[in-house]
Amino acid sequence: MNDATRAEAPEFEPVYEARLWRDNGWTAKVVKNEDDDGWAVEMIRDGEPEPALVGPWTMGRDKKNPKPLDTGAFNTLVKTASEVIRRHEQQLHAMLHKSVVVSGASGQITVALDIVPDEDDPYALLSATDQAGDQIVQVRVAPHFKLNLGSAEAWIASDFVKPGR
Repeated sequence: MNDATRAEAPEFEPVYEARLWRDNGWTAKVVKNEDDDGWAVEMIRDGEPEPALVGPWTMGRDKKNPKPLDTGAFNTLVKTASEVIRRHEQQLHAMLHKSVVVSGASGQITVALDIVPDEDDPYALLSATDQAGDQIVQVRVAPHFKLNLGSAEAWIASDFVKPGR
């Protein structure tokens, strides 16, 4: 969910219960662990359909019921879930955006590949940028185009003829 969508999401009233905490855009819900006799906690960012984090939760003193949520636990869970989302976004960005720098007679050229994972028509944009940051050329290529130093050098040497032709 992007910032604009999140801004349109309904504001939830804070809730501070033993098994449900909701505050600052997050909900922590303690649920029965379906895999064993214990408990689990789900961390859900407001407006998201799925939990960002699901993990084991501590048993209470009676060894039957879950330990109640509290401020410290909730804050730790929010931090952990936020970090999980951040790492996922970084991994996705790394998969969809690649670049290499090629040194040539006219200076350095940065060749970038930006994959657009459209469900119906995925594609990628291959672009070349000079040292000043000015775009030299951009072409649409197959989403499985392999960008590496060799393919970038070959594209530059071909005077930027669209690969695959």
